[in-house]
Amino acid sequence: MKYPRIELASAVVLVTGGGRGIGRATALAFAERGARVIVGDLDGDAAEDTARAIGRRAHGLRLDVRERASFAAFVQDATAMAGPVDILVNNAGVMPLGSFLDEADGTSRVTLDVNVWGLVLGMRLVAPAMVKRRRGHIVNVASMAGKIPIPGMAVYNASKFAAVGLTAAVRAELAPSGVSVSAVLPSAVRTSLVAGVPLGRGMPTVEPEDVAAAVVASCTNRKAELPVPRYIGGWDLLAAVVPERIMTFGRSVLLDDRRALTSIDAEGRRDYTERVERQARSKETTDALRA
Repeated sequence: MKYPRIELASAVVLVTGGGRGIGRATALAFAERGARVIVGDLDGDAAEDTARAIGRRAHGLRLDVRERASFAAFVQDATAMAGPVDILVNNAGVMPLGSFLDEADGTSRVTLDVNVWGLVLGMRLVAPAMVKRRRGHIVNVASMAGKIPIPGMAVYNASKFAAVGLTAAVRAELAPSGVSVSAVLPSAVRTSLVAGVPLGRGMPTVEPEDVAAAVVASCTNRKAELPVPRYIGGWDLLAAVVPERIMTFGRSVLLDDRRALTSIDAEGRRDYTERVERQARSKETTDALRA
C-alpha cells in the first residue's frame, strides 16, 4: 500500500504520555525534524516541561487518555493551536508488575484503560479528520510483551496483545483512505516503567531514544510493525515452529525466570507503583461520583 507522503518539517504531531520516557524522547525527535508538537500527559506539569525543552513550536497539555472528554478537549485544543493533525502517537501506558492473583482489580483496570482504551479513544477522535483529508499516520506504541507472554505481567501482557491486534485491524480498515496505522514494539526500555526490575537476562534493553527513532521512521516507511531492536522481530515465526516445551525451557534460561517479575525490588519501584495506584483510586472516585 502506498500512502500519501507526510512532510515532517511541516507536520502537526500529537504525543500522549509525552511528559517523560519514550513520549518525551519522541516529542523531542519530531521537533528536531521541524514538526509542531503538542504534548499530552496526565501530569500536566511534565507535559509543559517537555514543551519548554522543545521551544515555541510545542505546547504541553494535561491529558487523561482514559476519559473521552479529556482526550477530545486535548485534540480540539491542539488543532486550534497548531492546525489539523498529521500524526498521532498513542504512547501513554502503564506497566504494573507482580503476581496475577495478587494484583488489585483497580490496578488491572487502569492498565487496560490506559493501554487499550486510550488507543481506542485516540484513534476514534483523530482518525475521522485524517480520513476526510485522505492522509495521516497513527503510531500505537505497544510492546514485545504484545507477542511474548511473561509471568509477572499478565494483565500488562493482555493489554499489549490487545494493542497489537487493535492496531492491525484498524490499519486494514483505514488503509483505503490513505491513513496508515503502525505499531512500535519495544523490548525492555530504560524508563520509570522498569524501575526495580532486573534488566538483561536475555531480553534486549534499549533507550527511549531508540524507540523514538522507530516512531519517527514509521512516518516514512509506514510499516505495520516495528520491533525495537529490529532483530527481535522474528519472534512470531520462532514461536510458530519451535515446540512449546523447547520454547519454555529456552525462555527459563534466557528470558523470564518466574522470580524476575513476580519478586521485583519493591522499594526501588515504590514511586512508580504509587503513581499507578493513584490513577486507580482517581478512576474509582470518578466512577463513584457518576453512579
